[in-house]
Amino acid sequence: MYLSQILNGAKSSTGTPRGVGDALARKLEAGCGKEEGWMDREHASAPDDPMTSERAHALFPGAVPVRIVDADDPDFYMIPKVKLRLSAGITGFQTIPEIHDGSTLMVAKNWVDRNRYVPGQLLAISVKGESMEPNLYEGDQVIVNTGDTKIEDGGVYAVNYEGEAVIKRMTRDRGEWWLTSDNRDQQKYRPKGCRDGECIIIGRVVKRETNHI
Repeated sequence: MYLSQILNGAKSSTGTPRGVGDALARKLEAGCGKEEGWMDREHASAPDDPMTSERAHALFPGAVPVRIVDADDPDFYMIPKVKLRLSAGITGFQTIPEIHDGSTLMVAKNWVDRNRYVPGQLLAISVKGESMEPNLYEGDQVIVNTGDTKIEDGGVYAVNYEGEAVIKRMTRDRGEWWLTSDNRDQQKYRPKGCRDGECIIIGRVVKRETNHI
C-alpha cells in the first residue's frame, strides 16, 4: 500500500522519499469528512487520548491501528527487492539490489511460515509492462518463491525467457506449456511456447503489493 511505503520511508523512482501529495491529501480529507485543506494545517496531537481511537473507529468501522515496525522486528521478514540478471538457456541467475524504492519489502512472518515458504528463497521484483493487466500493473512489486519451480496450469511465474525476466501465467494447451498474458489484447500479447531451453522457471509469484485500488 502507498501509505505503508510513506510510513516506512520508501523512496520514489527519483530517489526522493514518498509523501502525501495534494491529490492524495484531498482524497483523505474527503474520506475522513474533513474540510479541504485540513491536512495542510498543523494539528495538536494527543496519542494517549482514548477518544482518538474512538473517532477512528467511528469514521472507519472495523479499522485497526497502523503499526510502524522496525527492520529488526521479529514478526516480519525483510524480503530483498532485486533486479534479475539472466542469460538465455541458463538455469541460474544473479540478483542486483533494487534501491530506488527501498531495498527490501516487509512481509509478515506468520504469512511466510503459514505457507511454509523459506525466507531465503523469496525475492521481490517489479512488474514491467502491461501484459498482465488488470491483475498486475507496471510498477507493482511481486514476491517470487524461487523454491517453487514446479509448473501448474494457471499459475503465475517469473520466467527466464531467452535471457529476459518476464512474469507470465502458465497455460497447458495441446500438450505443451505456454506463456500467456492476462491482458485482453491477445493480438498484442500473444502466447509464447515454453519449450526446453526457451523458457526456464525462476519461481512462482506468491504475493503482490500494488498502488492500484
